[in-house]
Amino acid sequence: MKAPLNPPRSLLTETLAWCSGIAYVILLHVVVLNTGRDLTGMRLLLVALPGVLLLPLILRRPLPALLLLLGASFAATVSTDSAMAAGQEVGHDVGQDVMGGVAPAGTQAWQIAYLQAVLTDLTVGRIAATRSRLTSAVAALVALGVQIGGASYYREGSSSFLAASVFLALTMVTASTAGYSIRERRRHTADLRARAAEQAVTAERLRIARELHDMVAHSIGVIAIQAGVGRRVIDTQPSEARNALGAIEDTSRDTLAGLRRMLGALRQADPEAGAPLGPAPVLADLDELVERTRDAGVRVDMEWRGKAHGEGRPLPAEIELSAYRIIQEAITNVVRHSGTDACRVTVDRREDDLSVEITDEGRGMSTLPGAVGYGLTGMRERAALLHGEFTAGPRAEGGFRVAARLPVPAAVG
Repeated sequence: MKAPLNPPRSLLTETLAWCSGIAYVILLHVVVLNTGRDLTGMRLLLVALPGVLLLPLILRRPLPALLLLLGASFAATVSTDSAMAAGQEVGHDVGQDVMGGVAPAGTQAWQIAYLQAVLTDLTVGRIAATRSRLTSAVAALVALGVQIGGASYYREGSSSFLAASVFLALTMVTASTAGYSIRERRRHTADLRARAAEQAVTAERLRIARELHDMVAHSIGVIAIQAGVGRRVIDTQPSEARNALGAIEDTSRDTLAGLRRMLGALRQADPEAGAPLGPAPVLADLDELVERTRDAGVRVDMEWRGKAHGEGRPLPAEIELSAYRIIQEAITNVVRHSGTDACRVTVDRREDDLSVEITDEGRGMSTLPGAVGYGLTGMRERAALLHGEFTAGPRAEGGFRVAARLPVPAAVG
């Protein structure tokens, strides 16, 4: 219900900006016509104050504001010069020079012109900061041409006119350069944000790939083992074959449910509109993992040390998830590659870190060509993302060892 209110509000702001710009033109000429003969002190301040009215239009529509400003400035300069010249002809006191004589009209007309030049330069700087190089260059050249044209009304003599033209050109170049620098800085900031967003997307894709790999690899490993057991005993031990098929069914259902949740979340543009996601696995879910692995024919001996098993303050979610996935992937490798029927998992929660260790007495992954793949890489990356340590390799006494240490933030634990 709030969206339809935006267009009227924007239109109202636009209208007020244009009204302020028009009010600036009217007020400027009213002030100039009433103070044109003596633009000093507070009267000069009265000429400068109306410029505030033009700022909203400069911020929203800098190009039309520049055209309006150039026309008003040129007209005000000519009007001031004409009023002073007329007053001088009829004998009005225009101003005394240091010798006691009458000052030329141009010695005061330049004040209004330079005040308007400041506003013009600010507008050109705004255009350079928000528009293309070509547009800003054309705007700067047009503005400078009008300013130099106005200088001919309040500067007499070639040297005075040349000095004013050089000054106006330098201020215009300065304003354009400042605006262009702001534009480049904004573009650089936008590029950095876009690059950070791309890196975040890449990191998220890698995380999802690791999640899918951990989920599917473990499940397929269990299914492969159970299918092999069922095939061998289906004729001699139908009950064992039935148990193997049941384990395959349960594992397949769990895996499909996890894949549906993940893929459903990826397909939803609005995460709040999708189906609720299941909770991420934590260390408390290791008991279920151990049961599924036992069904696959590998016994897992769990050892809890310190405060790892439900004691103390809860661990951060990312540490619980990473520790679970590392243990899951290591057990999957034991099932698929070690050739042994048992492994040992040790979870040690200390004050400042969480350590996990998975060991077996099998033949080791290093003896199998192609056995070391994305699993160890994923585990190593998970530990590295949490500024932890990871080691994996054959043991001297035989078998294979996977160990990871994940630091716990000081505020937790």
